[in-house]
Amino acid sequence: MSTQIQTLVIGAGISGLATAYSLQKAGISTLIVDSAPRPGGVIQSMKRDGYLLECGPQSFSGNSQLTTLCDDLGLLGDRVLADPKAPRYVLIDGQLKAVPMSPALLTSSFLGGGTRSSIVRDVLGRSKPPEPDESVASFIRRKFSSTLLDQLVGPFVSGIYAGDPEKLSLRAAFPILYEAEKASGSIVRGMFKVLKQRKAENASGPHEKPTLQTFQGGNETLIRALAEDLDERLLCGVEASSIEALDPGHEPKAPRFRITLRSSKGVEILETERLVIAAPTNVAAKLLNSCDPAFESNLSPVEYSGVAVVSLGYRKQDIGNPLNGFGFLVPRSSGLSVLGAVWNSSLFPGRAPEGHILLTSFMGGATNPGAALETSEYLSGLAHRELTSVLGIRKEPAFTNVTIWPRAIPQYNVGHVARLAALDKIRANFPGLYFSGNYLNGPAIGTCVEHALKIANEIRVSFAN
Repeated sequence: MSTQIQTLVIGAGISGLATAYSLQKAGISTLIVDSAPRPGGVIQSMKRDGYLLECGPQSFSGNSQLTTLCDDLGLLGDRVLADPKAPRYVLIDGQLKAVPMSPALLTSSFLGGGTRSSIVRDVLGRSKPPEPDESVASFIRRKFSSTLLDQLVGPFVSGIYAGDPEKLSLRAAFPILYEAEKASGSIVRGMFKVLKQRKAENASGPHEKPTLQTFQGGNETLIRALAEDLDERLLCGVEASSIEALDPGHEPKAPRFRITLRSSKGVEILETERLVIAAPTNVAAKLLNSCDPAFESNLSPVEYSGVAVVSLGYRKQDIGNPLNGFGFLVPRSSGLSVLGAVWNSSLFPGRAPEGHILLTSFMGGATNPGAALETSEYLSGLAHRELTSVLGIRKEPAFTNVTIWPRAIPQYNVGHVARLAALDKIRANFPGLYFSGNYLNGPAIGTCVEHALKIANEIRVSFAN
């Protein structure tokens, strides 16, 4: 005997939760399941010894969809915004150098003369369009310089994707840059057009500047609010073990998929009219292989970088650097294992006890996959030693916490666009099947929410028709 439902969402990360919430709000009967004991995936906040830690993403950038969602959940008053003028640094030759996040970058001492000249050529000239699928590294070398790649682009790629610019696809990972260059033969001129167009598109709707933000109780506040609203419609510790595609014939409301769910309570068979896969690609590949092996051949190749999140607390008086700013990123040429560090207690209040500061470093990623296999003790000790040389730390940390995510961030490597196109083509053979997740339109929390709400709306329209 099977239970029937309008929509089932598999995966309770931010993408799945936002999709399920939007569907339920639209009056569509929805169930969301996840094999993990808690929802939220890598979004996890923790309070320990007076510190408020983020074990995954440290903050998020606002957009109109995320702001609307927070408003619906009554969370706008709980948001804490970082100072948009807080400087960001890159470690160059052992020194922290501020990176102007504005056109002032073109005239700053951060860029060498050769790089500045190449940027001027980009503004005034016109280069050939980018390759259909060119790596970020290849594009930056061709357009600008190896120095810009090493000292600025590479570190920012690490900060966003924990990725390798030699493998990361410009078109997949930074589509705005790709389209700007393709349309104008110039990134700078093209970006002005893109930003002007986006401003016009958002003029009639809610607009949110992409300021870094979080909540007073941490990023997981959003997860808890979504989970509380979904209530009994969210089931954790429940694994979807198989999917069978059904033939609904000409019945508009007939089930299209039969899913086997397993939990500590036993086995349940569920039939659904719409199915949203919001699980990581390795899980989705295994589940959908029985429907069509082509799903697995396109989902399995998506690589993920493992990341270790190392949180260290110190007494303020033991830090030689004033920590005025966001934090810093580290070029791979520096020889350090740390990809970068966020100065949490400088950005947001209540992150450390009085007289203490909290620093969060990231290690591993696509360029150093072995780091995610090390012990917590080794990683915290290594992070402390490397931060000591950069920030003038005089004593051992008063607090440590390490969280390791073996599959933290999907890699939008060369070939990713083609795989997603193939995936969408196969999906067309299975009406009622949808994908939602951080490997589709970008890994950022706001981007995931934006895509999740888009998918929910497509499902709403499909029921209306």
